[in-house]
Amino acid sequence: MRQALFQEKYPIYTLEIDKTETSYGSVDEILAFFKSKIDAHPVVSYIGAFDHYAHTKSLKDGKVSDQILGAKNILFCFGKELPSPCVLSVRPRSIGVAEMDDAYVITFLEAPNPMANKAMEDWALSIKDK
Repeated sequence: MRQALFQEKYPIYTLEIDKTETSYGSVDEILAFFKSKIDAHPVVSYIGAFDHYAHTKSLKDGKVSDQILGAKNILFCFGKELPSPCVLSVRPRSIGVAEMDDAYVITFLEAPNPMANKAMEDWALSIKDK
């Protein structure tokens, strides 16, 4: 799992998993796994899934890298507290899953809540076979 600044301002986590390192065979299977983790968590609420690849491909001027075969986001919220309206700017959470020729790339924006980051990191790392 790598931490980086995307576009020099967004703190993100990225995990690239070679297809030979996982028994999951598609983006949808990985999203279903994440949904099972979300549903089992006592605080997290599932919101939905977004097919970013299909959306972008459908746009007249939409551009998708030739290296990306599919890309979806799963949306959810860890919202246990709402101390100010500013918290809404960093919620809900999303994990992106992109399929490449030989790998899956899992990405998410760093959350202000360390417990949320730990859970998302653990979920992503669980995609790899032991």
